[in-house]
Order: sequence, then structure tokens, then C-alpha cells
Amino acid sequence: MDIRSLRYFLAVAREENMTRAAEQLHVTQPTLSKTLRSLEDELGKKLFIRRSFSIRLTDEGMLLRDRAEDLVAMADKIEQEFMSLDDITGGELYFGLAESYQIRYLAREISRFKAAYPGLNYHITSGDTEQVTEKLDKGLLDFGVICSEVPDTRKYNYITFPHTDIWGAVMAESHPLANKRVITVDDLIGVPLFCSEQSWEREVKEWAGKQYSKLSLEGSFRLSFNGSMFALEGLGVLLTFEHLVDCSEGSRLIFRRLDPVKESSFYLIWGKYQVLTPIAERFLKQITQAFSRQ
Repeated sequence: MDIRSLRYFLAVAREENMTRAAEQLHVTQPTLSKTLRSLEDELGKKLFIRRSFSIRLTDEGMLLRDRAEDLVAMADKIEQEFMSLDDITGGELYFGLAESYQIRYLAREISRFKAAYPGLNYHITSGDTEQVTEKLDKGLLDFGVICSEVPDTRKYNYITFPHTDIWGAVMAESHPLANKRVITVDDLIGVPLFCSEQSWEREVKEWAGKQYSKLSLEGSFRLSFNGSMFALEGLGVLLTFEHLVDCSEGSRLIFRRLDPVKESSFYLIWGKYQVLTPIAERFLKQITQAFSRQ
């Protein structure tokens, strides 16, 4: 199995059509078909169900697609890293980011860095701590930004963002709790709640203490904006960070801080035994200095 075969396989999986995939790859259809048959023979599994005008993945094909996407992404990253070794004007940086208004500090440093290295290309993916660290562990990212405690300081290096994020409740302005200045645990008992699954099991559990079992998670959202749309329709209350959801006048949403106050720190992390590219080393030096001055 080689990377070229996996690229061909992913193109067919994406297009669900042999002719379109061959055109996209700039190869003949017989060449593409032969490569896929060889891949199936090598794995000993049928990867596609072929129909008259379309192709559908088998269960084995779907498994290979998930694995192949990571392998091809890693191969691309390795190529780009070696190409950038002697490039003093730029290179590639890969970030995996949790949600926070403090991402603006990262964006600010990327902007300054790009001014110094105009050939810089940066790539952003979003996710919770589990998703970010998984990609970091696979070598698909240079840096991650997470909002929980650093999972394993023996495994990751980190620097802390300048400020903390404040937890609160987002709700429709017509919600019965909208008249309160702050929101307590008792206020939320019996109220349908929205939150990310990760935060519900960590930060919310820590904040609620013994009352945690009395709280009811109506639905979990990885993106606060999506959760706010459900809150806007009166389906419940979203627990999230301040500044992530538009609660300005006219939005029909309001934000109320939790009482007692709940704060979360943010961290820029990277692998302790990870070999950073020259451009990543330079960026790390810049952002470390910038955060130390905040």
C-alpha cells in the first residue's frame, strides 16, 4: 500500500464516481480501476460496491477512508515540512483550536508573524480537547489550544494564555431567569441545559458540586453558536464562555455570569518530544515572548 494508492482511493470515495475521480486525478480510468483493484487484493477486502453510475463504500471502505485521510494528511505535512526547512520567509503551521475569545491573542501573533514571514501558510481546525490532542498525537498539528487543564505534562509542553474565560448562561431574553443578575446552581435545577459534553463532565461538574446530579443536560453541542440557536427558541439554557455568543441588543439573547464565578484557563500546547519545524520554532519563540508581556 502506498500513498498514491490511498490518494486515488480517497478521490473515488469523495466523488463516488470513477470517471469524475479519474478526471480530477488526471489519470485514465483503466489506471485508476487497476490501482483500486490492487488495493482491494492487497487488503483482502472489498472496498466499494460498484453500481451503473455510482460507487458506494463498503464498511471496510469507510474504515480505510478514515485511516487514509490521516495518513495522506501526514504525508502532505511531512512534504511541506521538508520543503520549508530552508525557507526563511515562510512555511506551514497547523493549529487545532478550542473555542474562546482569547483566540484573538493567537490571531494577533499570527498576523504579526506573517508580516515578518510573508510566505507563511497556516491551517486551522477546531475541536474540543480530545479532538485537538488526538490530532496533535498523530503529528497532524504543530500546536493545539485547549480550555481544560493540560492532560499530561509529561507528554505536552504548554504556555498559558494571558487571561481566563468566564462561564455563564446564555438564554432567550424572555426566559424566566433573564431577570436575574447572576445564575446559581439552584436556579438551573429543573431547567433543560445545553453544553459541550466535555465541559459538562468537567467544568460544570466541578462548579455544581453536590448539586450536579440534579442538573439536566438537554443536548450537547461542540459549537456554542449552535447551542445558542436552541436557547433562542426557548428550548433551554446554554452554559458557555462569555463573548462566544452574540448577546448584544437586538440579538434576543442575554448572558448571565454563574455564581460562584467559574473561570477556565486556556493553554497553547505542543508535544514534549515533538520535533518542531524551523518556522514553528520561530513562532513559538514569538508567542512565548508576547504572552509573557501581557
